[in-house]
Amino acid sequence: MSGLRLSVHYLLLTALAAPAVAHAHWETPIDRNSLWAAWNMDLAVLIPLGLSGGLYAAGLFRLWRHSRVGAGIRPREATAFAAGWLTLFIALVSPLDALSNELFAAHMVQHETMMLVAAPFLVASKVFPAWLWSLPAGWRRGVEILARSGPVAALWAFCTRPLAAWLIHALILWSWHIPFLFQTALGNNGVHILQHLGFLFSALLFWWVMVNRRHGTAGRLLGAFYIFTTAIHTSLLGALLTFAASPWYPVYAATAPAWGLSPVEDQQLGGLIMWVPGGAVFMIVTLLSLMRYFQEAEQSRDLLLAKRK
Repeated sequence: MSGLRLSVHYLLLTALAAPAVAHAHWETPIDRNSLWAAWNMDLAVLIPLGLSGGLYAAGLFRLWRHSRVGAGIRPREATAFAAGWLTLFIALVSPLDALSNELFAAHMVQHETMMLVAAPFLVASKVFPAWLWSLPAGWRRGVEILARSGPVAALWAFCTRPLAAWLIHALILWSWHIPFLFQTALGNNGVHILQHLGFLFSALLFWWVMVNRRHGTAGRLLGAFYIFTTAIHTSLLGALLTFAASPWYPVYAATAPAWGLSPVEDQQLGGLIMWVPGGAVFMIVTLLSLMRYFQEAEQSRDLLLAKRK
């Protein structure tokens, strides 16, 4: 049942979070004086965000009223959901979204915010019980039947292998930074939606697998290894962007100068954002995972010694 709950949790998380990245680009340039007012009012963003937050609040209220406050979902897990939800709101609704059409560096901040802040918070929020409690009983059974179906179960089992999750995350990240694909996404809203869906989906999957405690002590060590190697290859991509002699994405040549940056400087700043802060997040999580691994290994050893006595 734990595997079933995890799979249903992730399916619901992806289904409700995914539509929130479907938004249109700003069609007219934004100047500095009007940037503060350039909030994204696209209903394709606001409705899914509002629905996901409303379902969580309704389910949490019903669950805690049925039992007690903190039962099933601890306050810190509810706080994690709120933090993840707010981070997505900032990335997709705030003026950062408009600025991402003007500067590659801002676009990088948007992507990194979704993948390195919102996704981990959402994974840690234990959102499954709240969302299920918000649904009618018949719908809950339907979701469980869907999760038990052969194709869904098989796909989930494959994607949650650490190597598979690592590869999916790496391939999506590198592929969408290929100049042709990145520029196509900037000029085509449908492709841009696919890009953001890919980033969010792969990040949710990556963090879900790498920090999931069901893999045990050995799994935590393996997760630390994959997180560390992700720090390496994302830092490499950031370095390539930083030291490139010419812009990879010429489309920003028309907008970056208005913000006091040349296209190359804009790209260098974006590369540094991926390289330094982005790499630092992965390294910090790697160290925390290793610390947790050694703590659990020591606890297991002490328990074994106590049993022998």
